[in-house]
Amino acid sequence: MGDCQITCITLSGTRSHDRITQVGNTSVPWYLTTADAVQRIDAKTDTFYVMDASGRRANVGVVRPSQGLPYLRTYADSVWTDNLLSLGTC
Repeated sequence: MGDCQITCITLSGTRSHDRITQVGNTSVPWYLTTADAVQRIDAKTDTFYVMDASGRRANVGVVRPSQGLPYLRTYADSVWTDNLLSLGTC
C-alpha cells in the first residue's frame, strides 16, 4: 500500500484512541483492523497519515501502553495529537 491516508475510523465504545478498531479510506477504498495497521507500521511496509482541516499532515504512530494492546495515534511536530478521533466513521 505504501503511504496511506486515513479518512475514517471505526470505534468500539467510547471515543478514545484505544477504542479504534479499524481505519480506512472511503475514497480509494481500503480498510484495516488496528492490529493489521500496527503490524504494517512495525514492519515498515506501510506508513499512515491524516490530513487536518488546514491541510497539514499528521503521521500515525503506534502507542504501546504498559497495560493493554498497542493502539494508533497521530503525531505532528513530535507531539501526539487527536486527529484520528476527528475523522468520520467507516
